[in-house]
Amino acid sequence: MNFRQLEAFHNVMISGSTVRAAELMNVTQPAVSRAIGDLELSLGFALFDRVRGRLVPTPEGQLFFREVGESYRGIAHLRSAAAAIREYGSGVLRVASLAALSSSLVPNAIQAFRRNHPKIRITFQVAGSAQVRNAVADGQIDVGLAADEIERSGVDSQVFTTQPGLIAMAPNHPLTRRDRIGPTDLEGVPLIGLTPEDRARHRFDQCLAEGGVIPNYIIETPNSATICALALSGDAVGLVNPLAVSGFPAQGLVTRPFLPRVVFRSYLLFRPDTQRSQLVRDFAAELVRARNSFSIE
Repeated sequence: MNFRQLEAFHNVMISGSTVRAAELMNVTQPAVSRAIGDLELSLGFALFDRVRGRLVPTPEGQLFFREVGESYRGIAHLRSAAAAIREYGSGVLRVASLAALSSSLVPNAIQAFRRNHPKIRITFQVAGSAQVRNAVADGQIDVGLAADEIERSGVDSQVFTTQPGLIAMAPNHPLTRRDRIGPTDLEGVPLIGLTPEDRARHRFDQCLAEGGVIPNYIIETPNSATICALALSGDAVGLVNPLAVSGFPAQGLVTRPFLPRVVFRSYLLFRPDTQRSQLVRDFAAELVRARNSFSIE
């Protein structure tokens, strides 16, 4: 039994004759008859009765046709999958991001992307930058966004965002009276800090040290959004990535620029040594558009 024989059988069943089946297959009518005969020999039972020159399916032939129909539905699925791969590279897009970009920027890009690609399934994970980097390097993620403390060897990377940090504070904090915050303004002020391995934290601490200020950290966390939430409800302040501030000003959070500038930098990561599919290129373009249209509340 081979696919050509099954194709001949399927076409005879749907068309009702070997002549029409031959036209569908672009072969001769005797070739179709031979394929049917060979298939019956390999199966060990008759698929058709020959009645007055016509082929009438036997009960066994009807049962077998149901099974062949299932196989053809599988082939149709494969053709659909092949079309998706031909157009996009995959029917699934796997995205991972550091938390700072996950609350508004990446969701905005996903929504814009889905308007043009409604049939593409997206998986979106929020993880630490090192985890995002490793998942991209291992081929588990198609597009990643990570902070600049990661090791970038083993992945294709490009700078995605470069944003000056803001000091986040409660609406009744004394520092809200200032238009900008400098190192000496933070002398003795309780601070909520990013974790020590964060590159922006390193730059912030260096600025404080150069200003002769010893930081008074009372809480450390890896997430700028957590700093916003903690600052909103207490007397401590913290340096945050402005891309993580979305939604908090409506709750009363106040932010002020910190000078000298402390930059938060993120990278767009891709799987190494692979040609980027159209799907990945389209999503990366939406990320860039979302970044370019981003505004701080």
